Amino acid sequence: MTSPAMKKSRAFSPWPAAVFICLVVLALLFLAPTFGVLLAAMKSTGDIAAGQLWSIPTTLFLDNFREVLANPSVKIYFLNTFLVAVPGTFGSILMGILAGYVFAKLPFRGSNLLFLAIVSGMFFPPQIILIPLFRIFNALGILDTLWPLIIVHIAMGIPICTLLMRNFFATVPNALREAAILEGANEWQVLTRIAIPVSLPALAVLATLQFTWIWNDFLWPLIFTQSDEKRTIMLGLVNLNGQYSVAWGVQGALALMASLPTLIIFLFFQRFFIRGMTMGAVKG
Repeated sequence: MTSPAMKKSRAFSPWPAAVFICLVVLALLFLAPTFGVLLAAMKSTGDIAAGQLWSIPTTLFLDNFREVLANPSVKIYFLNTFLVAVPGTFGSILMGILAGYVFAKLPFRGSNLLFLAIVSGMFFPPQIILIPLFRIFNALGILDTLWPLIIVHIAMGIPICTLLMRNFFATVPNALREAAILEGANEWQVLTRIAIPVSLPALAVLATLQFTWIWNDFLWPLIFTQSDEKRTIMLGLVNLNGQYSVAWGVQGALALMASLPTLIIFLFFQRFFIRGMTMGAVKG
């Protein structure tokens, strides 16, 4: 039997409160930069230069947002980023679907070794291929265009897409595929009419992650683009300056606006995203 002293010690255990406090502190530290950007977007450059960044503004200063919306280069940055993120996301997911289905349902001799070779692409740093890719795209004459960004993002997204889709397709019962084949369906019909419709949670996870990664990418546009007309939003954000100094308020406003597409994508796929992230976490 449990003694009253043991029950009292368990009832007043300090660990839940300590864990809660640690989580609150970590959350505040994580949200501090976002809060700072929000404050910067609501203040003038003079107020920020005077050291009033972290003070709560008494009035909303919306000129930063007006300046961003009136800047023609910002529209180009957004358009370029969409032209890279949408085909990059679609292409990497498409390749992941095709490769993942083959590895999960149509294994062949050496398929496991090939699968490991593809997935290993997730573990090497992209910096080691900067110079070779730069030389290749320069020889092809497509530097300072959006094509290198699209190609690289599709290629870099194939490993994670293949891994996730292969693991998901492996959980789809083979009885569904066998029943469809007995009804006269071919592999393409099984993939498009059975495997893909039941894989919406996994596709939502991939679409959210890939779009966010591509949208927020800074390295590849910095290497492969040179003119202002080909910059993406993150590269344009860094190069957005005032007449005499860095326009901190304008950059803060643009940073908030640049985060809206990824937020909208997450909210749109939220229901499927949560299902995909928790899939397999609970048995039964």
